[in-house]
Amino acid sequence: MNLHEYQAKELLRRYDVPLPRGRVAFSLDEANDAAMSVPGFPKAVKAQIHAGGRGKGGGVKIVNSIEEAQNAAKEILGMTLVTPQTGAEGRVVRRLYVEEGVQLDREFYLSLLVDRSTARLTFIVSKQGGMNIEEVAAKNPEAIFRFPVPSSGMGKIHGIRIGEALNLDAHSAAAEECSRLAVSLYEAFMENDLSLVEINPLGLLTNGHLSCLDAKVTLDDNALFRHSNLLALRDLDEENPTEIEADSHGLNYIQLDGSIGCMVNGAGLAMATMDIIHLHGCSPANFLDVGGGASGERVAHAFRILLSDGQIRGILVNVFGGITRCDDIARGITQAAQEVQPDVPLVVRLAGTNAREGLDILAQSDLDITTAADLEEAAEKIADLAGREPGREEKR
Repeated sequence: MNLHEYQAKELLRRYDVPLPRGRVAFSLDEANDAAMSVPGFPKAVKAQIHAGGRGKGGGVKIVNSIEEAQNAAKEILGMTLVTPQTGAEGRVVRRLYVEEGVQLDREFYLSLLVDRSTARLTFIVSKQGGMNIEEVAAKNPEAIFRFPVPSSGMGKIHGIRIGEALNLDAHSAAAEECSRLAVSLYEAFMENDLSLVEINPLGLLTNGHLSCLDAKVTLDDNALFRHSNLLALRDLDEENPTEIEADSHGLNYIQLDGSIGCMVNGAGLAMATMDIIHLHGCSPANFLDVGGGASGERVAHAFRILLSDGQIRGILVNVFGGITRCDDIARGITQAAQEVQPDVPLVVRLAGTNAREGLDILAQSDLDITTAADLEEAAEKIADLAGREPGREEKR
């Protein structure tokens, strides 16, 4: 689960992270009040959406008067903001953050995340802040430093090393602040079950102090049951409505841009199914894991969700029954298909627990369902029935 910038900063402020003062606004009146209450000029008026690159799309304005702040709020609030991370459809801006301006000397990049290649928490640090870190990694990889957190935890000495990587004077106030900041981010990360904290940019101000000018925080969804206060910060307007509906039915669903809808039980099997669809000249429209022990009702919900995607030209169901019973899957498919009346080809492969019973249910349903004995055959059949995508050839 992602937080908005202002929410991330409110969380980090509890750990004495150095931050500019700011105030959130949900309306033009509140934006005016925020501009009046946040001290000094210049100020920044920032769109609050779950995407980076807001400034490139006109979602961040630097203002030097109350009138300019009011005009910026009118321009940004309610706009459809398109950034490199939103896609062409963009996101509607429903809240703003008005923040005091700072006098910058230098900008850095600092993040804390789980490095899956080493299975350790790792700080990622660069002197090239304010930029897309992936771009820095591609063009100037030597500018990026990695500092794995010891299993014993984060100490002051590790923060000092981060300051050294940023070329901060060892005897400066900024170096001392950097050391404390690293420890604070680690504490926030551990205590709140985060999966990412990103500060970009981390600013070295002309007065010699550090300030976190932007903040991105991602929470580990699997740990949200321990943090009801953080779960309350969830902004459903920033999430895909279909994915929200799927989540409410206990389904793991991620919408993609392909043409073949996938319904699978198990994340690994789902990934293999998506891969073999690619090999047969098509692309998956989604990742959908109905989970172990899926009931017929849950499968019916999954089927309806798949058919709600107008881009789908075919559906492939690939189930290996273990805890999940194939006859339950078959009942869910027939129930949903009878209600929705799909107008696209449907290929089903069932194997494992009660597979024969499941196939019998499908055969007796009088529905236009094609069955397959294995995954290879299923992928080939759905590609033949739905049609391979232009420019894509089947790979053997």
